[in-house]
Amino acid sequence: MSTTADLPGSVLPDAEAANAAIRDLVDSTDPDGGWPAEEYERLLALWAAATTADLDEAA
Repeated sequence: MSTTADLPGSVLPDAEAANAAIRDLVDSTDPDGGWPAEEYERLLALWAAATTADLDEAA
């Protein structure tokens, strides 16, 4: 299964997609192969932006 997480720098449309991409990244990471920290942090930032967008609009 291919996700947008496979495309570095891709933009995810919402929190649900970001959450799914984070889950896919965690599930597909080989514990012996190291941790893709930069990609994980990028996805977390996208998730955070998507989950706070409604709060920003309401403020």
